[in-house]
Amino acid sequence: MATFQLDITREHCPMTFVKTKIELSRLKEDDLLEVLLSEGEPLANVPRTAREQGFQVVDIQPVAGSVYKVIIKKTTN
Repeated sequence: MATFQLDITREHCPMTFVKTKIELSRLKEDDLLEVLLSEGEPLANVPRTAREQGFQVVDIQPVAGSVYKVIIKKTTN
């Protein structure tokens, strides 16, 4: 298991999940992706869409100001 990081704090929807999905596609099963994103639409959409597509959202943590870290685990169903 490895952990990777993706910073999409300067991206806007729908590119926030597009970039997240591309990065998740590169991971192996049980790898973690720590996604740094802004509150608002990205914080609402990225975790929801990740769950809908079969990924496990492990945690959502505030980092600083309006930036959050969403930890997503790549799993196979």
